[in-house]
Amino acid sequence: MKNLLTRFEEKAPEIVFEWHDTETTARGWVVVNSLRGGAAGGGTRMRRGLDRREVESLAKTMEIKFTVSGPAIGGAKSGIDFDPSDPRKDGVLRRWFTAVAPLLRAYYGTGGDLNVDEMTEVVPLTESNGLWHPQEGVVNGHFGNDESQRIQRVGQLRLGVAKVVEDSRYTPALDAKYTVADLITGFGVAESVRHHQRIYRDGELTGKRVVVQGWGNVGAAAAYYLAQAGARVVGIIDRNGGILESDGLSLDDIRTLMLTRDGNALRSDRMRPFDDVNDAIWDLGAEIFLPCAASRLVTRDQIDRMVAAGLEIIASGANVPFADDEIFYGPTYEHADKSVSVIPDFIANSGMARAFAQLMERNVEISDAAIFGDVSDTVATALKRCHDLSPERTGLAATAFEIALDQLVPAGERIHD
Repeated sequence: MKNLLTRFEEKAPEIVFEWHDTETTARGWVVVNSLRGGAAGGGTRMRRGLDRREVESLAKTMEIKFTVSGPAIGGAKSGIDFDPSDPRKDGVLRRWFTAVAPLLRAYYGTGGDLNVDEMTEVVPLTESNGLWHPQEGVVNGHFGNDESQRIQRVGQLRLGVAKVVEDSRYTPALDAKYTVADLITGFGVAESVRHHQRIYRDGELTGKRVVVQGWGNVGAAAAYYLAQAGARVVGIIDRNGGILESDGLSLDDIRTLMLTRDGNALRSDRMRPFDDVNDAIWDLGAEIFLPCAASRLVTRDQIDRMVAAGLEIIASGANVPFADDEIFYGPTYEHADKSVSVIPDFIANSGMARAFAQLMERNVEISDAAIFGDVSDTVATALKRCHDLSPERTGLAATAFEIALDQLVPAGERIHD
């Protein structure tokens, strides 16, 4: 597996587009790892201090993710080095999407990501540049230029991604008007835990203790669905503080915390300072850990403390959650993978990519049950393939990488011992 990974990591990306804003210090990159299948896909993120290497690593992660979610296309990513709390953010994004619009028409599809919202920012800004949908480039590049099929596929994307979730099984509040885009990634993270319990363990989630890192769309939704399944969220750590509750937060508590977020940040009168929470949360005795914040935050010390306290599963809601220099499988990641069951990001957080892929198919049913059910089935299939290759609870991520890379690295390009 490591030889395959080395070859995949070291291969230069096919396309790198670099942008410098004319009105601020913002810089941005689109990295297309490959045009496998004629197109590439990956979301748009913004954070201060982001660099080209981060975007390249995430583009490679997306390529691996598409081996699980489909379609069979290349990985890409957009990243903007700019403070998302700066009041000039909207102008930066407007100029950015104007600059990358030709790529989005031809072969690249994007969506929301860290600090960039799918429905309130990506969709309206791409529409203002004449695109029907931010995934239009994938439709054109991968599926071809048949006009009637293009109209159908893009129309399904427009309806499905923006669809308000009306099935009470999938939304925390019918009057909150959550869309598929708001919930589907967190749902997939929760389903990865549920299916892991069914395939690798005794199937029980009731009473399992959960710690969540990050309270954006992914972390909050994943916590909600796990609480709905009977798990107990005992700790939440967000960038400005957190909540510790040894007896577990109720489903109503989680619902309230989800509905009352300040943007994507936790807000509650039960919050404690970040340093206090960070000192204690890794020793709470949780069996399930959901890293759903920024990339490369989880340290070896945190893993060791959680393992000593009874950790069993890490479901990676964040892309590349471990604090390693390596693009994918560094020493911290490997240590975690050998200690507990690590469900890798390209399986656990594949929900949005899978929803896009499903909605690009011909004549799909656009309903909550169909979209959410398809994501659940896709995650279950990926985990079953891993279990068929190795039923061991540890080494899961290494097995998943091996399955994915076997599809991406041609035999003639592989490194042999």
